[in-house]
Amino acid sequence: MYTNRESVDAGGLMSYNADPAESYRRVATYVDKILKGAKPADLPVEQPTKFELVINLKTAKQIGVTIPQKVLARANKLIK
Repeated sequence: MYTNRESVDAGGLMSYNADPAESYRRVATYVDKILKGAKPADLPVEQPTKFELVINLKTAKQIGVTIPQKVLARANKLIK
């Protein structure tokens, strides 16, 4: 299991991490506030709220792992 999607694209079994696109949008919001004069120390610390589960079915088949249907249903992306 990996923390980045690129590893799964390269053949890893699965990854679960904060959605990078959502994280970049949140960073842009903070940069905007700082450029408009906000003090970084005054900005709240945020935790991710959107996560991404990616499963590589090709790898699972090669190593003989069966992914339960409930897990597959929760995946954001399946690599076949």
